[in-house]
Amino acid sequence: AAFVGLCLLLGGNGLVVLGERDVPSGLAALIIAIVPLFVVMLRRIFGDRVAFGTYAGVGLGFAGVAVLIVPHGISGDVSLFGMLLLVAASLSWAAGTFSASRIRLPRDPLATAGIQMLAGGASLLVAGLLTGELGLVHVDRFSTASLVSLLYLIVFGSVIAYTAYTWLLQNTSVSRVATYAYVNPLVAILLGAAILNEKIDSVILIGAAMIVVSVVIVIRTEARANSRNKGTTAGLAQPPSAGDAEVSLPG
Repeated sequence: AAFVGLCLLLGGNGLVVLGERDVPSGLAALIIAIVPLFVVMLRRIFGDRVAFGTYAGVGLGFAGVAVLIVPHGISGDVSLFGMLLLVAASLSWAAGTFSASRIRLPRDPLATAGIQMLAGGASLLVAGLLTGELGLVHVDRFSTASLVSLLYLIVFGSVIAYTAYTWLLQNTSVSRVATYAYVNPLVAILLGAAILNEKIDSVILIGAAMIVVSVVIVIRTEARANSRNKGTTAGLAQPPSAGDAEVSLPG
């Protein structure tokens, strides 16, 4: 669990923070969206059979993210080193995601998430101390808004969302879980429209539709593959597991 936490939080989130100092946020979001591609690549390397539908869904989702991001704000000089950091962050997050589906973890998702966050948080703290960031912390400059934001991230970003991610990694296919990387930019655009009155145009609607379709394709393909595998190894008379029932779609 600690190893997974280091991959996800130290390598994943930590390198994203460093990379985004020199890379526009739109381009950063596009690079991070290659996580599902890395996950599929790791599955192939380690001998998993990947269905054509999963490849198609991943490719369509990546194209949908490109449609959302490329026309909206990728401009200015871009640091090659910053982009390489973001690619490394994507690979690290994909490695942690893939490993979580392969290695033995505590059965309790809260325990698993807790160990991962403690290991990842401690390593990031050490990295910050080693790079001299302690001198940049000024308690007297903390604002109510910043403290509320931190509390929100602790409760919703960590305790709820990260624990949900950990539970999914233990209860469904890794390719299905990785599709979250496509949904993030879509959610950001919708929140921008709802809260900041940002414009939603036809290009955004096309990209959003591509992303939704890609996620549906991956979910349906992986569900069928899991059903076939269970039928082959355990017999078709066996009742479906709770995990399959929760992720299957109507129709």
